Amino acid sequence: MKETKKTMEATAPVKKEPLFDFPLYPLGIRETYRDEYWKKKDPICKDRLWWRAQTFRHLVHLLPHQNILELGCGAGLFTEQLMKVTRGENPISALTFIEENTRPIHFTEYVEFINVFQQPDALANRQFDLIVAMDLLDSKNCAWLLQKIYDLLKPGGQVIFYESNPWNIMLKIRGLFGNRDPRNLLSRRKLYELISEIGFIRVFAVYNDFVFAPLTPRIIWVLRNLSIILENTSGVQTLAGSILLRVQKPPRQVEHPITSLVDHPQLKGSVSVVIPCHNEEMNIPVLIERLKGFYGEYLFEIIPVDDNSTDSTGAILRKMSEEDPLIRPVFRKPPNGVGRAIKDGIDASRGAYVLTMDCDFQHLLPELRDLFDAIAQGYDVAVGSRFSRHSVLLNYPVQKIIANRGFHSIAQILLRRKFRDLTNNLKLMRREVVDRLDLTQPGFSVNAETGLQPLLMGFKIKEVPISWINRTPDMGVSSFRLMKVGGGYWEVLKQLWRKKRAGGFKDKKM
Repeated sequence: MKETKKTMEATAPVKKEPLFDFPLYPLGIRETYRDEYWKKKDPICKDRLWWRAQTFRHLVHLLPHQNILELGCGAGLFTEQLMKVTRGENPISALTFIEENTRPIHFTEYVEFINVFQQPDALANRQFDLIVAMDLLDSKNCAWLLQKIYDLLKPGGQVIFYESNPWNIMLKIRGLFGNRDPRNLLSRRKLYELISEIGFIRVFAVYNDFVFAPLTPRIIWVLRNLSIILENTSGVQTLAGSILLRVQKPPRQVEHPITSLVDHPQLKGSVSVVIPCHNEEMNIPVLIERLKGFYGEYLFEIIPVDDNSTDSTGAILRKMSEEDPLIRPVFRKPPNGVGRAIKDGIDASRGAYVLTMDCDFQHLLPELRDLFDAIAQGYDVAVGSRFSRHSVLLNYPVQKIIANRGFHSIAQILLRRKFRDLTNNLKLMRREVVDRLDLTQPGFSVNAETGLQPLLMGFKIKEVPISWINRTPDMGVSSFRLMKVGGGYWEVLKQLWRKKRAGGFKDKKM
């Protein structure tokens, strides 16, 4: 019996069409050009790519098992750093547009290497949670490549681009001397327009990185310390070396499965979480549920401290505590003050470790793993640092950066200690440390006390890099007022300096 034409068509194997049908050689040239620059002209290449890998992890708030596609992997220099920050928990597909490229020997078994010339259909019918690409977009291929990237993303997936900035001051200077850059670089505005036209949402584009060639050791030191200020200074930031973009494929709201991030059995059932709350009806339910989802096995109790809220925060906390004995709220009476709230929460805590954090930190929860890692390694205090070498600080008010850096510089001189950022309210402390704190400040400057007192007592402190992207509308409005709270920080420093000179801090072993 002869098969009908319709039956034959139904049973015939489906032909996989190559995903990349555009001329690929220009992408390979860009990939080669970039790798040659990194190897020959960038003396801090490894450190820079480690920072970029950390930035990628923090920007997307990476969770285990999310799959990653790296476009234009070249010799695998960035892939190597990506392997480190993903802890072996995320499958990585590293794709090259260089025809003669072979699999780098340092790739581990969970990294899939794809040469698009040799495996043209390797990505057919596949989609990824996350995609990262560096120096691949230009005026000739941008729209086409962006469309391919859009097709490769799962709904709600994110892309991180690092693209050279055509307004980079050194590129402009070289151009004056006839050394024209062969790349067709796109401006931030043009990139934003093209990305939006493709259909991406939540486009976040910032100027980034002032540490670029020509570099000497002295210039590197200066630029690394200035870069965080220059990146966040209006006007000056347009001269940065790179443009960093984070974009998302619709829909806007994506529910990722909550995965336990508990790694250390010795910390199970031992952590009290203290959360000062003032008018946080939007944030507190989400924060508590995500805390329980990610770190439930670590938790001994959650202590939200309602600092006389005028919205429904108090009612929400009462209802949550009735439904879950793990939640033990504290309801304060006037006068208000975040310092008073933190002190009352710490005084009410009973766990072997105390984690203090703000209500709007729900986006940072995956990065809290690093704090628990530090405590498991033997540190007495782990602090989420906004200003470590590998922190991510974007769209942050430059006035607050200058004030923070000025305070910490003077504090280092007066107290004769080295540290970068101990005044953030994201700290995990052993009970021994908590019991010796003497908290006196009613406002935000209490964070200087919780950071500097353990240091002067001789406890082991580790600063853990975190991401800090300036608040978005869905995170509420900060009650931080720079001029109002600044005096409190200087008062703390003055008190600690006097006490130190008088020998008031005894070693923790005494």
